[in-house]
Amino acid sequence: MTKVDYNVRNRTAVIAFEAPPVNSLSYALRAPLLEALERAARDASVDAVVLIGSNGTFCAGADIREFGSPDVLRGPTLWTINTVLDEMKKPVVAAIEGVALGGGLELAMSCHQRVALSSAKIGLPEVKLGLLPGAGGTQRLPRLIGVEGALNVMMSGEPLPVALFKGSPLLQRVVDADLVSAAISVAEEAAAAVKEGKPLLRARDLPVREPDLEALCQFARNTAKTAFKEYPAPLAIIEALQVGAAKGFDAGQQEEFAQFKKLVDSPVSAALRHIFFAERAAQRIDDLPADTKPRAVTKVAIIGAGTMGTGIAINFLNAGIEARLLELNQEALDRGVQRIREVYEGQVKKGKLDAAKLQARMDLLKPVLSYDAIADVDLAIEAVFEDMGVKQKVFAQLDAVLRPGAILATNTSTLDVDQIAAGTKRPADVIGLHFFSPANVMRLLEVVRGAKTAPDVLLTSMTLAKKIKKTAVVSGVCDGFIGNRMINQYFAQAMAMLDEGASPEQIDKAIERFGFAMGPFRMGDLAGNDIGWHIRKRQYAEGTLKRPQVVADRLCEMGRFGQKTGAGWYDYKKGDRQAYPSAIVAGVIEEVRKAAGQPVRKLADAEIVDRLVYALVNEGARILDEKIAQRASDIDLVYLMGYGFPIWRGGPMHYAESQKLYAVARRMRQFGEQEGGDANFWKPAALIARLATDNRSFNGGAA
Repeated sequence: MTKVDYNVRNRTAVIAFEAPPVNSLSYALRAPLLEALERAARDASVDAVVLIGSNGTFCAGADIREFGSPDVLRGPTLWTINTVLDEMKKPVVAAIEGVALGGGLELAMSCHQRVALSSAKIGLPEVKLGLLPGAGGTQRLPRLIGVEGALNVMMSGEPLPVALFKGSPLLQRVVDADLVSAAISVAEEAAAAVKEGKPLLRARDLPVREPDLEALCQFARNTAKTAFKEYPAPLAIIEALQVGAAKGFDAGQQEEFAQFKKLVDSPVSAALRHIFFAERAAQRIDDLPADTKPRAVTKVAIIGAGTMGTGIAINFLNAGIEARLLELNQEALDRGVQRIREVYEGQVKKGKLDAAKLQARMDLLKPVLSYDAIADVDLAIEAVFEDMGVKQKVFAQLDAVLRPGAILATNTSTLDVDQIAAGTKRPADVIGLHFFSPANVMRLLEVVRGAKTAPDVLLTSMTLAKKIKKTAVVSGVCDGFIGNRMINQYFAQAMAMLDEGASPEQIDKAIERFGFAMGPFRMGDLAGNDIGWHIRKRQYAEGTLKRPQVVADRLCEMGRFGQKTGAGWYDYKKGDRQAYPSAIVAGVIEEVRKAAGQPVRKLADAEIVDRLVYALVNEGARILDEKIAQRASDIDLVYLMGYGFPIWRGGPMHYAESQKLYAVARRMRQFGEQEGGDANFWKPAALIARLATDNRSFNGGAA
């Protein structure tokens, strides 16, 4: 509940505000906060004011839900409050604990002085939402800590410990305890100074001391154009700062507001705000009983000491959780342990880890050679070969030895989790935990909920994902779950366009210019083309893959599995990961085209991009309709975190909404109707057709 308390202590008004959980500056908080400040200004019994959050944090910033809506400018705005603080005749001291981020730090900088707990953190993270600090942050911060420091704070967007700013005009005092008393003391000193005729300390009145302003800002621009070329916010920050430094505070604030308005309406900021909320929404499981409690997990076992198994183990070691690595062969086990040690040694060399932490993590690793040695673990994750028979054998062993209440998880990327669970006597304890390779680097974790998975097993998995610093998305059971089911359609279109006349390099370059980290053919070569081949052979046998991918199969038959064999869709040179167009591959493609008798044409890059992206979107819509995914934003997270979809476009489902679903559906039909088109493939999913007709979006709002 939002509230603002007003108490007077020895002629100092202590205004304590609260808007759980992080005191966001929504209209519901701004209005009573302004009233309290105006009351203090009128109150004859008050000489000074202390502003503090009443729930252990100062303020985490603006209410992001208001951005892009009329409420962001609903009076009183934060700009209004900060102007009132500037005009106060009585000193106002901000007492900072927890965090002061974004608008929260801007509020604090508008106060005359600031006192902070040594444990507090401050920052201006707006750049991560495609914005700039829009309530004076680009103007006050350089006046308090200098231009270079201000640029570093705003460009990084990271929360920073207050110790970094101790001794600067940003902080008058840093204390280890008793924050309110310290703030009152500073306020009383300031009030006494005012009575002696001394002016209040206003950040806006401070000069910007930077003799090489133009050169420094130009250097920052050049860096931003290289490092953040798709993001307009860094350049807007530099522009607003430079105007204010060169022409004065008021001119700078006007420029800041103009830049903020431009950015908040931009597609990049809309995408980044979408991701911000998507990450939080993904943690919610809609039908989980409210009284569900997670199981304790203090010991885990990983079955398989290969690349995936060792990567999974590292996640738990990093989180301080004992990990038992199981292999049935001593040589394979030794290789796995060495692989983990080499990862940590590499981090030590880069200065990311010290020797003591390396040893502490290795001490948590317990290499074992028998299932009996893992009988008491709380969670076991199999990371063995992607074959149903192999995995069922592992689960039979786990079922036989693990204690009651232990969770049995499979790292399968495509196989039926329910079929795996059915082979045990405890299907309620079985879940899919699909890590992405390299498992110790990739943030995404697909948590695959089986038909009989117990609610507390699901909650435990989501809770544990957060502990090991993964972004977890819940998926239902289907072939490939969310990510790989969709990528199958993406690859299917890539293969179809090969048949129609495009080359692997044209397709890759087109989608990479759109913003993907890697095109489909380079991705296949990196992951290993034999992995997809193994899955295709299973799908051919099951009859679920109707159209053979002849070129891809032919290359695999030739042993062209990608970078690891020095040849795949591209050729590779020893010690060189660069992909070189292959005359052999071009010959195979030409041979297959001739055998099929299909006419060849030139494909425009725009068509290539739309077909690849909309293939993802169409399958994503089917996944939503089938309740495999809870929400469209979950699908976006899967593709942003696991498949290299460009962050600034917000994920495939968000991107489709930005293009309007009616236009997307129309474009799909055009692909199906063109010469050689596959009308069945390009039939818009029922959900897209419904939403397009009703002018609605995936999230339920108007398109």
